[in-house]
Amino acid sequence: MRHAPIDPQLFKANRQRLKKLMLPNSLAVVNANDVLPTNADGTHRLCPNSDLFYLTGVEQEESILLLAPDADDDEQREILFLRETNEHLATWEGHKLTKEEARKVSGIDRVLWLSEFRPLFHRLMCECEHVYLNSNEHKRAVVEVETREARFAGDTMRRYPLHDYHRLARLMHRLRIVKSEGEVGLIRKASAITGAGFRRVLRFVRPRVNELEIEAEFAHEFIRRGGGFAYTPIIASGANACVLHYIQNDRVCRKGDLVLLDVAAGYANYNSDLTRTIPVSGRFNRRQRQVYNAVLRVLRQSIKGLAPGKKPKQWQKEGEEMIEKELVDLGLLTMRAIKRQDPENPAFRKYFMHGLGHPLGLDVHDVGFTTEPIRSGWVMTVEPAIYIKEEGLAVRLENDVLVTEKGPVDLMENIPIEAEEIEELMGR
Repeated sequence: MRHAPIDPQLFKANRQRLKKLMLPNSLAVVNANDVLPTNADGTHRLCPNSDLFYLTGVEQEESILLLAPDADDDEQREILFLRETNEHLATWEGHKLTKEEARKVSGIDRVLWLSEFRPLFHRLMCECEHVYLNSNEHKRAVVEVETREARFAGDTMRRYPLHDYHRLARLMHRLRIVKSEGEVGLIRKASAITGAGFRRVLRFVRPRVNELEIEAEFAHEFIRRGGGFAYTPIIASGANACVLHYIQNDRVCRKGDLVLLDVAAGYANYNSDLTRTIPVSGRFNRRQRQVYNAVLRVLRQSIKGLAPGKKPKQWQKEGEEMIEKELVDLGLLTMRAIKRQDPENPAFRKYFMHGLGHPLGLDVHDVGFTTEPIRSGWVMTVEPAIYIKEEGLAVRLENDVLVTEKGPVDLMENIPIEAEEIEELMGR
């Protein structure tokens, strides 16, 4: 693994929290993700299952966690199953976890090979009443490929049709949206790596550099610090910045343009999420600065508005109202147009058409119940923007914020964002 070892107490505590939510006489199973194919005999690098990592810290293919808190035999209440290595695997794929290494990473005492899973699982299924099976239930997920979890759920329900089945995701969403101190520390580390990459790019950007060269500068800094891209980077100069998910990153940056950088690092599977908009020439012109400062004001106020007890939809509405006011001040909207607007399609959406922010953690768009009030321990992105297609101009700014009872904590407060600071650093 590229990251430093994580204290297994983090994963032990996560398992204990899950067990407290499970029904009496129940079991839960979490599978590793598949290693996905590319073409011919190629494969992608394994993307760890976020729930499995949250509960074990294990990042190896074919791993299975089985939890049965009320099992009669206390040695069967918490078992981690691993792919057993051999000389062939070691030669072609490299080292696989030993049982002792897995115990050290996860804090789970009983670690067995996968060959022992079926008989033990059958025995525990005969003992239990309730079964928690896992699936990807993110609202924005487009599920077209059958996952390892889906195959396991289908097979289990065919073999044992009379059990009482439950969705593990409902419990995991409730747990994962509230970050522990250890998790916040890992997000802080990812944010620090992101900040280092951004400062490097400020020294690099100038007219005639290509967007892909900027991406390469981020990659260099992230990888050398033990991180990697948290998501496919967006390096969007000029009118490209008006495309929300622009990822082509192949245009030459021109003098006088802005370049929108939605790029952040992940570390130890925990993610940060940053957006900055900077002038290719090193200085904002008058119009660019007007729009930039308008978005920055909304960012500042929206961070202040993140408070426990407030519903995300109310927070979103407050941000939209601030954007609307800024659009009027910028001459992009008139009060007459606002009064005559269709309530189902308000006028501001021409210039700001997405959410103000989202939960962040093991997934960039992390799981959680965002229909419920915000709670202390949530980490939220805050990302207001103004897109002006007719001017080929867009500004988006984004920081990551920890919600606490004492007020919001900006996890990216040390990453340059003021227009004057951006210009000064680029001028060096």
